[in-house]
Amino acid sequence: MVYRRITTYSSLKHYRLEKPGLHIGVVGLGGLGHVAVKFAKAFGSKVIVISTSANKKKKAIEKLGIDSFLVSENDEKMQGVARTLDGIIDTISVVHPIVPLISLLKTDGKLIMVGAPEKAS
Repeated sequence: MVYRRITTYSSLKHYRLEKPGLHIGVVGLGGLGHVAVKFAKAFGSKVIVISTSANKKKKAIEKLGIDSFLVSENDEKMQGVARTLDGIIDTISVVHPIVPLISLLKTDGKLIMVGAPEKAS
C-alpha cells in the first residue's frame, strides 16, 4: 500500500499536477486509481474517472466524490472531453489503447503511466 501512495502522489507532484483547479483524469479505478483520485481531489483538482466499466460510476461519484465519469468505449463522449484535461494518471496494468487518452489532453498536458503491464504488446 505504501508504494501505491508514493507512486500516485509523487507522480502528481513531479509533473506539477497538484495545483487546485486543474482537470485531472484517472484511468482505472482499482487500487492505484482509487488512491490517485483521493490525492487529486485533496489537491483541489476537478477529477474525471475514465473506465471501460460503467458499473463503477456510482461508487466513484458517491464514495470518492469525483466530478465526472467517462466510459472510454463511448467515442462520442470521449470526443466531448477532447483537449480538456491538464493531466491523466493511467493506473491500468494491462495493455490498452493510449491514443484515445492522448486526445483528451490540453496542449502540454501530461500522461503519467503508473500501471505497467507485465508484457509489452
